[in-house]
Amino acid sequence: MILETERLYLREMGPSDHDALCRIMCDEETMRAAYNGAFTRAEVQGWLERQQARYRQFGFGLWAVVRRDTEDMIGQCGLTLQPWNDRQVLEIGYLFERAHWHHGYASEAVRGCMQYAFTALDADEVHSIIRDTHIASQHVALRCSMTRTDQCVKRFRNEDMRFFLYTAKRADHR
Repeated sequence: MILETERLYLREMGPSDHDALCRIMCDEETMRAAYNGAFTRAEVQGWLERQQARYRQFGFGLWAVVRRDTEDMIGQCGLTLQPWNDRQVLEIGYLFERAHWHHGYASEAVRGCMQYAFTALDADEVHSIIRDTHIASQHVALRCSMTRTDQCVKRFRNEDMRFFLYTAKRADHR
């Protein structure tokens, strides 16, 4: 276990999490706002392998979000290094199974990752990179006291997409 919150714990993902990831990432509605469409099972496998490589290289990545009461994996949330314009930022990313939206799990997991970044990694700031059309995800960032600090256009899946950068500073979260 990496971290624990009131209702959740976060842990590294492994091969046995592939089906749970597919329930999230192969779902068209879930993935439309963030990635402009569902992933294939093979793309999910590549995603999982990238997270495992991040664990080995950096000691962090996107982690499985597990409900403490049911032991079910309901999403993923964690820290990655992402390019933003001319620099690299520490990002909190999150993506949850649709059945678990609107229960406060994303905000709870993001706050846990924020604390982890500020304490365990001694980060001065963390960010979330959120597509301009993903209003629900923007609301999560705002509920977690992040502020929109920048925007840019990135090319993903052969399409130009506008993204916002949300930022939280350690000094504001003591």
